[in-house]
Amino acid sequence: MPAVLDHDAISAALATLPDWRAFDDALHARFEAPDFPTAVRLVERVSAAAEELNHHPDIDIRWKKISFTLATHSAGGVTEHDLTLAGRISVFSRELRATPAPGALHKLEIAIDCLNADTIREFWRAGMDLRQVLTPDGTQALIDPSGELPALWFQQMTQPRTDRNRIHIDVYVPREEAEGRVAAVLAAGGRLVTDEHAPGWWVLADAEGNELCVCV
Repeated sequence: MPAVLDHDAISAALATLPDWRAFDDALHARFEAPDFPTAVRLVERVSAAAEELNHHPDIDIRWKKISFTLATHSAGGVTEHDLTLAGRISVFSRELRATPAPGALHKLEIAIDCLNADTIREFWRAGMDLRQVLTPDGTQALIDPSGELPALWFQQMTQPRTDRNRIHIDVYVPREEAEGRVAAVLAAGGRLVTDEHAPGWWVLADAEGNELCVCV
């Protein structure tokens, strides 16, 4: 099994892959093709390369826009396999004149603060028709296999909270864009709750106390 690359190794590799961004234990890229048939041709080329490498990306195609997510799930993160396929995808995109749009990349998830996740997880799994998975850090999360709904995870509390909301939104962005996103939220009327965990994540709140975490 290939080794999972650390942040420094991934950052060094992405210096030669400007179309790609790394966050949430995966590589992400988005391209806009000249037209829909060209977008389909790009997906076809990537599919053939993925079969050749026996390493398959997650692909989302919406008219002319194509998004790719690469991770080695068996290893639990980004490996050399992902970097190799990312390079191939970028070559195909240039050949087909598909324009990279890395600034449009992000990922959302919903977090629920709780005292006992085991007593509420099944409620949310059934209600949202999600699948339970084990995350790389050993916690249980709920995901939508189709990728259409945000993931749901459960944050352990040590005591009940009555002074703040217990459900908040996490938005994952590329590391180099995180501080800019935080600044934009503050400029939009938000306040900083804590930057104790930065640059991993920042906790912000709107004027009524509803929280948003900007994460990498």
